[in-house]
Amino acid sequence: MNDQPLFTRPAEEAPAENASGQTPKDRIRALVEVVICSGFPTQLLIVLALSLFGWMPTDGEGSLSLAYIVTLSLVDAALLVGLVWLFLTLQDEHPGELLLGNRPVPREVTLGILLLPVALLLTAVSFALVLQFAPTLRNVPVNPLEALIASPMAIAWFALVAVVAGGIREEIQRAFILHRFEQRLGGAVVGLVVFSVAFGLGHLVQGRDAAIVTGVLGAFWGTVYLSRRSVVAPMVCHGLFNLFEIGIAWLGGAGG
Repeated sequence: MNDQPLFTRPAEEAPAENASGQTPKDRIRALVEVVICSGFPTQLLIVLALSLFGWMPTDGEGSLSLAYIVTLSLVDAALLVGLVWLFLTLQDEHPGELLLGNRPVPREVTLGILLLPVALLLTAVSFALVLQFAPTLRNVPVNPLEALIASPMAIAWFALVAVVAGGIREEIQRAFILHRFEQRLGGAVVGLVVFSVAFGLGHLVQGRDAAIVTGVLGAFWGTVYLSRRSVVAPMVCHGLFNLFEIGIAWLGGAGG
């Protein structure tokens, strides 16, 4: 006869896990980290802090303040990079491994330079397609940020923001968010789509057409990161792209 009891006390249930061993708590934590590092909460916090000191984004004439934009961008860059570093180290992950991978940095720098023409061509084609098939999306004739490029000093400040808040901050942010999606939130492709849309929406002030093209560029740089597992190439390409745009705006007469 079978000596096993007919009824046994069920074992204590373990937390539900998916195939990768992630619990719902892990996924919720990852989602919270992604939202915090999306850029919107940190910028809102900084805007509120600046407003407490009476610092507004526009001057007395209603024009955007260059000093305000530079301060907001650089402080947000420092805060967001610090948060990414914190979230990784709290889970015993090494930021260097995530951001640099195992590829030689000089080779990745060279690749980033070589990818600049690709990014410029992608931008031109995307704008042309939007203009051809959805011209009404061009709702901002003149980029309001370009109006601030009115002197060599303004160009220098914009160049600093372009490299630090654009090339460095945004690519570290993108790598971290793609990493969390790949780990716990549906996969890298889902993360690439979601963050590319969010990246574009963050540039709506420059126009709906610019937001779409920016989202396309974000997907491009995200794809480069996922294929290389290093932020160096997309970081270099992104920074150079922003500097190129500043130069075009100046040469086009935005600087007077």
